[in-house]
Amino acid sequence: MTEKVKQLLSDKAWARWAVLVLVALMMFFAYMFVDLMSPLQELIQNQRGWSPDAFGYYAGAEYILNVFGFLVVAGIILDKMGVRFTGVLSGSLMLVGACIKLYAVSDMFVGSGLDTWLSSWWVELPGSAKLAAFGFMIFGCGCEMAGITVSKTLAKWFDGHEMALAMGLEMALARVGVFAIFSISPRLAAWNGADQQTVVIPVAFCTALLLIGLICYIVFTFFDAKLDKQTGAAASEGASEEEFKFSDVGIILRSKLFWVIALLCVLYYSAIFPFQRYATNMLQCVLGMDATSAADIFRWFPIGAAALTPFLGFYLDKYGKGATMLMYGAILMILCHLTFALLLPLYPSKLLAYAAIVILGISFSLVPASLWPSVPRVMDKRYLGSAYSLIFWVQNVGLCLVPIIIGKVIKWSNPGIEDPMQYNYTSPMLVFASFGVLALFFGVYLKYLNKKNNYGLEDPGIRK
Repeated sequence: MTEKVKQLLSDKAWARWAVLVLVALMMFFAYMFVDLMSPLQELIQNQRGWSPDAFGYYAGAEYILNVFGFLVVAGIILDKMGVRFTGVLSGSLMLVGACIKLYAVSDMFVGSGLDTWLSSWWVELPGSAKLAAFGFMIFGCGCEMAGITVSKTLAKWFDGHEMALAMGLEMALARVGVFAIFSISPRLAAWNGADQQTVVIPVAFCTALLLIGLICYIVFTFFDAKLDKQTGAAASEGASEEEFKFSDVGIILRSKLFWVIALLCVLYYSAIFPFQRYATNMLQCVLGMDATSAADIFRWFPIGAAALTPFLGFYLDKYGKGATMLMYGAILMILCHLTFALLLPLYPSKLLAYAAIVILGISFSLVPASLWPSVPRVMDKRYLGSAYSLIFWVQNVGLCLVPIIIGKVIKWSNPGIEDPMQYNYTSPMLVFASFGVLALFFGVYLKYLNKKNNYGLEDPGIRK
């Protein structure tokens, strides 16, 4: 007589989709906070004296501690302590960092003793920029920790179910956050009128949203505790059948498969996120338009990606072909950057620019939708958090270095040109395309390894 299998909370559709909403909201608000200052660069320069260099140092501060090892520590914490503890910790770090940044840009900070002391050294950087960068650095630690925690959470709750679709929806919502903040941040800054604009209101608004995101995650922990009670998980909630050991980090780093996935990830994302920093100016130079018009073209990129990613996740769950999708995504990205480098300068058309942006959005749907659900298939569950964190760490190294490289390429390829409206972007776009070529190479190699060793990367995600 066959014993009746007990239905877990994660087997109930309403429960796992409720979990998705709760954890995705925290990431949605986090992505809003990441880019809330991007449309306000001119305003913060006028109000607080931040030069472009100061703004650059502030923007780069998000990744500093992650590059120097915090992400590795975060992965170990996740595997040792579990998704409940780590998620609440990451949400708290984001909130603390946001509060520091809010104080740094507020009128209360201006002229204070702390402002005077911070402004007395490294005088090129105002005291408010230094403190805001410190707060953003703490926020960045929490944000990246939250990213790997949410990935492991969804892998846990959607195991055997719609994992790729769930991860796709979570990524889609996060990208909608980028579009949303570009739309509302300038309007919040002008809440009291065009002549009384302030960066304080948008920063305070997004800080409040981070608090709501933390509360959402705390609500999720009650669901997760009940699931662990059903499965008889150990008191150390992150423990699996064999508990994580620090030596597992060495096992991950010695894995050829890990490095193939990590290098594919860093090469692909290095041609996406750093490109976002330069896309507006590139379109200005090539099409001869103002910044607002150029931004209005590019801002639809995350929306296109957000719209397609859930459908691609659904396809992966039903039919598979994850490794193939990675290759197609890299090919489309190469075509887009070659269009920006070679075709658009010859035929400066808004229609062509929109077409390339849409195709790039499709590429940005194919790769993340298939990349992140592939990791749980090839990594042991006991060190899944560390695997995610190490992949994110490699990615963060690229995201730190590539903008510096592109800046030097722009300067090298435009000798003597000071007007940013006159830059030639052919060489930088070719550099981005070369990243796509290398990513395609690793995608082909990953598909070869999958066929040789049967990792299941081409198989459907939903078990029948």
